[in-house]
Amino acid sequence: MKRNLAVVGVVVLLVAALVWAGVQNLRARREAAEKAKQIPELAMVKDGEAMPTPTAGADSYVGELDLRGKPAPGFSLTSLEGKKVSLSDYKGKPVLVNFWATWCAPCKLEMPWFEEFQKKYAAQGFVILGVSEDDDQPKEAIAKAATKLGVTYPILLGNPKADKAYGDFSLLPMSFYIDGKGNIVEQAAGLGSKDGIEAKIKKTIAATGAL
Repeated sequence: MKRNLAVVGVVVLLVAALVWAGVQNLRARREAAEKAKQIPELAMVKDGEAMPTPTAGADSYVGELDLRGKPAPGFSLTSLEGKKVSLSDYKGKPVLVNFWATWCAPCKLEMPWFEEFQKKYAAQGFVILGVSEDDDQPKEAIAKAATKLGVTYPILLGNPKADKAYGDFSLLPMSFYIDGKGNIVEQAAGLGSKDGIEAKIKKTIAATGAL
């Protein structure tokens, strides 16, 4: 009888331990899920695997190399239409150079905002140049993605030389805000807020107007 009671006691303890472990596991999973909702994937590595960046101060995160205050590296890239486009073509204008890719979800979130701001600040000469990092995609696929996003600003085909000139960054999206004199006023790695993007555009336009 005593032996049976002992066995029952052990079984009860084991069941209790399993229930407790299950509750703790469920609680941990719920907490992780809640944190995941609060921490968006702000950037993606260039090989296509998701990589989160810090949410705190996301609008001021510039990536591995800070080029602010320096002359923007010149480049000459081919557009989806087959035309050669150089940064120097836009001398005197505030320019946003945005490196993106069709597989980059954060990129596709901000591109409609860029389109909106290009129209809003067109009178101030504001220009956007999108540089595609899709090495393994045909031009038709890149054009289709841009059209689906409602993008009308020029989309250029990137190359390693341009990437290296701008710091050979590993995260996307990567944006550089360049004033009319050709200096980088602001830069941003990953997805910031819509208001943060507009603030950078206004600062770049103001810097251009002060030249």
